[in-house]
Amino acid sequence: KIVEYEKKLRATPDIYPVHGEITSRFGYRNNPFGRRAKEFHNGIDIACSYGTSVKAAADGTVIFSGWDGSWGRKIEIDHGYGIVTFYAHNSSLLVQVGDKVSKGQVIAKSGNSGRSTGSHLHYSIFVNGQPVNPLRFLSLNKER
Repeated sequence: KIVEYEKKLRATPDIYPVHGEITSRFGYRNNPFGRRAKEFHNGIDIACSYGTSVKAAADGTVIFSGWDGSWGRKIEIDHGYGIVTFYAHNSSLLVQVGDKVSKGQVIAKSGNSGRSTGSHLHYSIFVNGQPVNPLRFLSLNKER
């Protein structure tokens, strides 16, 4: 039971993938491209310098690494237990589909690719296919 508990802890995305100011929160927001319409933001945006190391928030397996339209250069990681994280707008990707990654491992360099207003990381967490506020997981870890 202890081994399974430790495995689940390592698979819990509770570390920040980059350090920086959160410039856009989870939920509805004004469209950042000037339109008056509201849009649902399925993650958080963390401001950081171009080329900042992006770390995997938990142990898992890379299920997507490549270009994804408005998300630009994006990585998705399956952590098991119904949890998937994704990291978007990167300048370069350092892992490929099928790679096993460890919590804290550098997986990408931040950037401004895709539909983006400046250098930052867009970070999302999905549980059983539904977006959840990443701050719910990040607040589990008191270390920053």
